[in-house]
Amino acid sequence: MTIKGKATSLDIAHLAGVSQPTVSRALRGSPMVSEETRKRIQAIAEQLNYKVDKNASNLRTQHSGTIALLFFEDPTPDDSQINPFFLSMLGSITRACALQSYDLLISFQQLSTNWQADYEDSNKADGLILLGYGDYLESQSRLERLVEQGTHFVRWGAVLPGQPGISIGCDNFQGGHDITTHLLGQGRRSIAFLGHASNHYPEFFERYRGYAHALLSEDQRVLPALQVDAVTAEQSGYEAAQELLARGQPFDAIFAASDLIAIGAMKALHERGLRVPDDVAVAGFDDIPLAAFVNPSLSTVQQDTKLAGRILVETLLALINNEPAESRTIPVKLALRRSSGAG
Repeated sequence: MTIKGKATSLDIAHLAGVSQPTVSRALRGSPMVSEETRKRIQAIAEQLNYKVDKNASNLRTQHSGTIALLFFEDPTPDDSQINPFFLSMLGSITRACALQSYDLLISFQQLSTNWQADYEDSNKADGLILLGYGDYLESQSRLERLVEQGTHFVRWGAVLPGQPGISIGCDNFQGGHDITTHLLGQGRRSIAFLGHASNHYPEFFERYRGYAHALLSEDQRVLPALQVDAVTAEQSGYEAAQELLARGQPFDAIFAASDLIAIGAMKALHERGLRVPDDVAVAGFDDIPLAAFVNPSLSTVQQDTKLAGRILVETLLALINNEPAESRTIPVKLALRRSSGAG
C-alpha cells in the first residue's frame, strides 16, 4: 500500500474500514477495540510507518493521559519502604488505568520533601492518587495546598468530615467493631489494642473507636493500660507487645491496628512463651497476603483492594473530567483464621 506524504490516522481508518476514533483507541490499547481489529490496525500502521504523536494528541485534549500514583515512605524491614498493603492495591489501580486508556506514573515520595510542588505546574500528570501520608496532621496543610491550586487528586485514607479533597477508604470503625466482637465471642474479655489512637492517625483511631464501642456494648471496660501506640511495621508491633507485657495488666487477646503490627506482636508473645491463640488470641487489620501464611494464620479485617483501586481511578477521572465526585467508604469483612481460635 502506498500513501503520498506522511500517513495519518485517517489513512489508517480508510484502509482498515473503521472510524478515526477507533484507530486512536486501538493504538492506545483501549479494551473497547476487539483484539482482531486492534491487530489489523496495528499491522496497517506498521506498514505505513505511522507513529502516534503523543505530544500533538496532548495539545488537542489538554490532558497528558497519565495518572501519577504517589507512594509515601513507611518503615519496613527491607529496602522497599512501602507498606505491603499498598503494594497489593497496585495491581488493581494499574488494571483500572489500562481500562480507561491511561498511563500510570508511579513515584516514591519522602515525607520530608515538598512533594506536591513537583506536580503544581509541571503537567506531569492529569491527577494524583496518594497512598500513605504518615502523620495526618502534618500532611494536612499539603493536602490543603493541593486543593487551593486546583490539583485533581484523591487519597486512600479515613473518610472524615472537613477533610481537604476527596478520600476513598474502608469502614475502619465497622472493621474494628466487628473483629473485637469476634474476639469477645471467642470468650476473650481483656482485649488489648496496639496502634495509635489519636487524630494524628485517623484510620487507626477509627479502628480503635470501633474496638471501644464493641467492648462497651458488652459491658466491658476500655482500659488505657491495654492500648499501646504503634505504626504499621513488624518491629513497631513487636515493641508495642513488649511494652504491653511490661505493664503487667492482664490480657487474653490483642487487636492490632494492622497485620504487620499483629505479626510483630505474635513474635513478642512467642518469645515470652505465650501460645497463640491458647493463651492470647491475636487479630489484625488489612489482610495482606502474608496474613494467611504466618503461623498461626492471622485472623484479620479484609479490605477489598480490587474495588478500592477501581474506585480511586474512577473518582480521579471524574474530577479530571469535571464530573461529580465524592468521598466514599468501602465495606469490610472478616477473614477468620487460627490466631483468634477460629481455625
